[in-house]
Amino acid sequence: MRIAGITIPDNKHLEFGLTSIHGIGHQRALDILSELSIKEFTKPTEISTEQENAIREKVEAFTIEGELKRTVASNIKRLKDIQSYRGSRHAKRLPSRGQRTKTNARTLKGVKKTMGSGKRKLEKT
Repeated sequence: MRIAGITIPDNKHLEFGLTSIHGIGHQRALDILSELSIKEFTKPTEISTEQENAIREKVEAFTIEGELKRTVASNIKRLKDIQSYRGSRHAKRLPSRGQRTKTNARTLKGVKKTMGSGKRKLEKT
């Protein structure tokens, strides 16, 4: 089953398989399936063509995949252009939502870099 150019894994239940689409989380997947009265534990191979088309329609009604990524990127670019605090945090690749950076934030800051050159040889003169 393919939706919006993404192949939904056949070995996963639909409630988790739909989350492989960027912009569809677990709760939104559950909402889509409950609106269409499809059981969450159904696998993509077990649904009919009509149900597949109904799921495809519901999913494509949301902002997903490339369009969502472009929107987020343009929002971040706008913040950088107006030189807001959040934009400067994005530009410096630091957390932009108030988290501490003294000890954490390793995901954005990268691998810890130790200052100095480590061991130094002492030369006798």
